[in-house]
Amino acid sequence: MKNKTHSQDVMADLASVSPVISLVIPVYNEMAVLPLLFERVRTVMAGLDLSYELVMVDDGSKDSSASYLVEQAQTDERVTAVILSRNFGKEAALSAGLEQAQGQAIIVLDADLQNPPELIPEMLEKWREGADIVAMKRRDREGESWAKKIGSYCYYRIMNRITGSMNIPEDTGDFRLMSRRSLDSLNRLPERNRYMKGLFAWVGYPTHVMEYDVADRAAGETKWNYFSLFSLAFEGITSFSVAPLRAMVVLGLVTAILGGLFGSWIVFKTLAFGNDLDGYPSIIAMITFLGGVQLLSIGVLGEYVGKTYFEAKQRPLFIIQDVVQMPNTSAVQHASSEAGNPS
Repeated sequence: MKNKTHSQDVMADLASVSPVISLVIPVYNEMAVLPLLFERVRTVMAGLDLSYELVMVDDGSKDSSASYLVEQAQTDERVTAVILSRNFGKEAALSAGLEQAQGQAIIVLDADLQNPPELIPEMLEKWREGADIVAMKRRDREGESWAKKIGSYCYYRIMNRITGSMNIPEDTGDFRLMSRRSLDSLNRLPERNRYMKGLFAWVGYPTHVMEYDVADRAAGETKWNYFSLFSLAFEGITSFSVAPLRAMVVLGLVTAILGGLFGSWIVFKTLAFGNDLDGYPSIIAMITFLGGVQLLSIGVLGEYVGKTYFEAKQRPLFIIQDVVQMPNTSAVQHASSEAGNPS
């Protein structure tokens, strides 16, 4: 048997050193808020006296966000800058950060500071009490339009109704804490079409829901409009349920029944009372209605076929251009001293 060298001992010890907490933060064009984000997060973490890492994922930002994250990673050993090769979307960026996280408790934050970092100590307390997942539920939705509030209210209730035993806590976003074992289970999921709120709920594990007040965006502008929110909602529904396909079956059946009844009425009316009208308006209305139903059905079917198409390609969910991180000098010194002073 070969004896391990001094350098191998050091590397083995380094591999066993991991932070207690990992903060995973996707970033896209957030240069206006990043300095304040780092300041507030570091202030909170300094008061906890726990080892931690900041996994910052730049999702192809067009401003100077990526270069700022690299600067932070080059000057702070607790910061890891993950630079994606282009914009892959928030779900992919979040997946990239979660794969890089090494902590025993992993906390997902938004870069805009609408998820207050000051809640981290309370989240960790629930984790210590046995919760594998601490999902953060918005206490109120002040500042949002009535359309967005109603849409959100209806969406979560419809989603939970059609997904069966899987339950997504209402009014929760990506802001949450995950234990190491729940994240390991999540990272094993191979699918490319990722709706993270659904995946968080799908893996299960004991979950504690904690309410909080959403803060105003600290700086910059939101990247979400009504169309992108609708697209995300539709992605969630089609990723975890075939209810839209079944709805098209029901719609087709109802349409066929109504068409048969309408045809029977036309025959009866013609035989009983004669036919004084040519019937062009009714024919045009029926053709238009049936055409709309058919196109809607094809569109829903196409959405599922498209998902299958992209899954079959087996393309990676994201491509990492660079991972920038300083060596952990304290860990190196600890490992070196252990290797130099064997018991």
